[in-house]
Amino acid sequence: MGLSDFVIIALYFIIVIGLGFWYQKRASQNLESFFLGGKSMHWLALAMSGSVSTFDITGTMWIVSLLFIFGMKSMWIHWMWGFMMGAFFMAYMGKWVRKSNVMTAAEWMVTRFGTDAGGKTARTAYALMAVVTLISFIGYAFQGIGKFAAVYIPLPPSTCAVLIIGITTFYVLLGGLYSVVITQVIQTLILTFASILIAGVAYFKLSPDIISEKIPAGWASLVPQWRLTELSGTEHAGYELFGALVIVWVLKGLFLNAGGPAQMYDFQFFLASRNPRDAAKLGAAWSFFLIVRWGMTAGIALLAIAGIANISDPEQAMPIVLREFLPVGVRGIVIAGLLAAFMSTFSATINSAASFVVRDLIQPYFKHHFTEKQLVACSRLSVIAVVIIGIAVGYQAQSIAQIWNWIMMALGAGVIMPNVLRWYWWRMTGWGYAAGTFGGIILSLVALFYPDAPMYAVFPPICIGSLIASIAISLLTHPVNEQVLVTFFKTIRPFGLWQPVRERSGLPASELLKKSEKPALAILNTLLGMIAVTGYYLFPMYLTGHWHKYALICLATAIATTVILVFTWYRNLPSTD
Repeated sequence: MGLSDFVIIALYFIIVIGLGFWYQKRASQNLESFFLGGKSMHWLALAMSGSVSTFDITGTMWIVSLLFIFGMKSMWIHWMWGFMMGAFFMAYMGKWVRKSNVMTAAEWMVTRFGTDAGGKTARTAYALMAVVTLISFIGYAFQGIGKFAAVYIPLPPSTCAVLIIGITTFYVLLGGLYSVVITQVIQTLILTFASILIAGVAYFKLSPDIISEKIPAGWASLVPQWRLTELSGTEHAGYELFGALVIVWVLKGLFLNAGGPAQMYDFQFFLASRNPRDAAKLGAAWSFFLIVRWGMTAGIALLAIAGIANISDPEQAMPIVLREFLPVGVRGIVIAGLLAAFMSTFSATINSAASFVVRDLIQPYFKHHFTEKQLVACSRLSVIAVVIIGIAVGYQAQSIAQIWNWIMMALGAGVIMPNVLRWYWWRMTGWGYAAGTFGGIILSLVALFYPDAPMYAVFPPICIGSLIASIAISLLTHPVNEQVLVTFFKTIRPFGLWQPVRERSGLPASELLKKSEKPALAILNTLLGMIAVTGYYLFPMYLTGHWHKYALICLATAIATTVILVFTWYRNLPSTD
């Protein structure tokens, strides 16, 4: 690291902290201002902010490590975290969330299940699940940023992580969602430039001859093999039955996205949009700003395989490549961009976690004890608390992959089915949701005692156990109040198993037959969106590796699908009313 690199990084930190001070007064007015930015921000800014929130440095290191180990087949692994979410957000889920008109995803439970004991229990269950998940994400982020920064700073990884996390926490404390979104717009611009720069360096350093000579045969293939025998007996033996895992990952991804925004803070961005039309456009733009990430990760992985020998820890391939291949000055810009990626995800995570603590675990039970300003103060204390606990979790984890796999495939399995049922099945009750969620969390904690168990053995029993608990308790408890169900249906217009409520809603046939509300059209647009997202993500990856024919096919497919979506999706968006 040269002096100019450190100067660039220092300037970046000064700017984001300054923005936190700038928005401090505006964010302190009330909880809606602190957590949702007053629902006044433009959909494009929210899309940039939301997408860069998933462009985290830890996840990027993990993506590079998977490409390093598995090649392009690793794209199947990303189904586990729902990387097709933009298609679902765009087609229908974004507007469903915005129509809910609440402040947090847990508060949504009262809209769906009512204000009786069942609804309140569901809200508390979701809030506790969200806080546990988000604290785990903080621990995951701690692991990644420590490993990344320690390559450049002569300090232990844990010390580096605490320093960077402390700075990020400080500016979130100041400005709430205002500072989160505004700084993330800046971070998106820096990160886009850095990603294109890295992909460009890789493209010009990797000739077709180098690719054919040093990159393993079959690296560029997307076709999954049922068994990867070469992994037997290695530290990656859990991936040996790759074909079985692909089935689990794809099912997990589809259920995850069908159940609504999955990262907890995703929900917040859609609630912060100005209307359902903006929410749908936000969903469409969400994936667009992530395209450059895939070109960058492919470039780093290919440079690591072709140009650096003896990388013992694949999770450190990214920082080592950046140190070895980027010149002074340029390296500072790129690292500032990647720090922006970390800070964007981390800030959204802790802001969302604090919103659940205050809005759903404190305010409902002590609403007459605190003023709005006192609740904002509680929010700031909550931010500090969840960060401290998350760091403690991070100290216990041994690797990025370990904590990520547990969050996605064990904890995620425990809550995925209750989240799906709540949208599509009218008979689901608050008690059923709470039973499925608490049961799933308990089963996922049991999975911690079996760290070496493969995901295809862990995911199904947790998922099925949670599903059975949700359905059984729902059928054994009284249905949700009819008026609550009718109001929810008339407001959200969900599709699925809602026929009894649809009949009681009194909505005229003309209203139910609107193109923007047709289930078939929503499903079609989701499928088209998934094809488009796949094409746009794969295009820069193949281009960086000089597989020009594959890149052209992917880009042409994505563009053709986008043109179709102009007619099937964009022209049928709801009005601004």
